[in-house]
Amino acid sequence: MIEVNGQEVAWRENLSVRELLQICKYSFPLLIVKVNDEFVARSDYDNFKIPDGSNVSVVHLMSGG
Repeated sequence: MIEVNGQEVAWRENLSVRELLQICKYSFPLLIVKVNDEFVARSDYDNFKIPDGSNVSVVHLMSGG
């Protein structure tokens, strides 16, 4: 089990950040993702594997004026 923004989500082996974003239906184009307080670069979303028991934070970036 992992925690994503305070909600428990089922974990599976080799779960990538990109797969997790799809499972959780995060589709906003500008996101910041942290896994256990480590920022994950967008270029690493396919290769970064989330360990079981992780705490994941996903933040939407918005611009305004």
